[in-house]
Amino acid sequence: MTVLHRFFNRLWYQGHPLAWVFWPLSALFSWLAERRRNQYLLGKKPAYHPEIPVIVVGNISIGGTGKTPVSIWLIEALQQRGFRPGLVSRGYGGKAPYYPYSVSESDSASVTGDEPLMIRLRTGVPVVVDPDRAGAVRHLIENEQVDVVVSDDGLQHYRLSRTVELVVVDGVRGFGSNKLLPMGPLRESIDRLRSVDAILVNGDPGHVSLGQLSSLHSKTFSFSLQPGAWVPLNSDSEAPLEQLGSGNASTVHGVAGIGNPQRFFDTLKQLGIEHQPHSFPDHFDYTELDLEPFEAGLVLTTEKDAVKLRRFGRLRGAYLPMDAQFDPTDPQLRSSLIDVIMARLEAFKQHRRHLY
Repeated sequence: MTVLHRFFNRLWYQGHPLAWVFWPLSALFSWLAERRRNQYLLGKKPAYHPEIPVIVVGNISIGGTGKTPVSIWLIEALQQRGFRPGLVSRGYGGKAPYYPYSVSESDSASVTGDEPLMIRLRTGVPVVVDPDRAGAVRHLIENEQVDVVVSDDGLQHYRLSRTVELVVVDGVRGFGSNKLLPMGPLRESIDRLRSVDAILVNGDPGHVSLGQLSSLHSKTFSFSLQPGAWVPLNSDSEAPLEQLGSGNASTVHGVAGIGNPQRFFDTLKQLGIEHQPHSFPDHFDYTELDLEPFEAGLVLTTEKDAVKLRRFGRLRGAYLPMDAQFDPTDPQLRSSLIDVIMARLEAFKQHRRHLY
């Protein structure tokens, strides 16, 4: 799996000529994806329209872009404005005993998936996982006191109607080859960005080529992921963690199983932490054998990986929470994005009043 993961990353982001071998499959995927979307948009397939607004935080490409930190930021922003948000997710990487499944803080990531558990632990809001996100939203509304739903990913899950669509883009990798799967990393064409409410670029938006869609810059917002304070994986990790940066620490291992592990390793470098980088595929399910080489040293990892690594008692280490922070040089930027979201929520509210 790791070899396959590295192969496709080279294929999509480094201009490998072998990519053209996959052109016929890419053309078929494009046709199927467009056909499926049109079936829901034209009403040929029924979609679920919840009685409360749904905000989708998704992307059009495979791999990590920063969706989960944005979802956390959005939850906190909604709470500050008096809303009672809940969150739904597919629960990728987990295998719950039944669906829909309400996530609790005592759950294992092997049951819920790493990202839903991370969001539940960080925010405390109700979280429901289900491959059928429409079913997850229905369950959330029926069992929790929520008045708005955030969907972590799910832009292509058209069976669930949505009020707001936010697309998150990796400002470093962009859209790679700009080709659809499997020739490139795209789930939908870049033209899909015309219909979304906002494009959120993780990094410098100047590095992201929108091709013929230059008009979309008016609804493009940039943000960065800012590190918080290190959090020990367990009580045995607190003492060795104090030695970080002192030059006396034992071997430090950077461990990341996320969409773009290099982003985490770059953060460690920026923090002045010498380390040995170890990358794993996104949502990787760690075993004792995978982690045995790191038991003699100190493991530094992501918050997403920590929900899985915390169960390995012999590991000493810590995770680094990351917060989405919109461009501090423009104090109006965050307000402008929130204004976009609030306007759409108000329009939804007025529409419901008109109907009933």
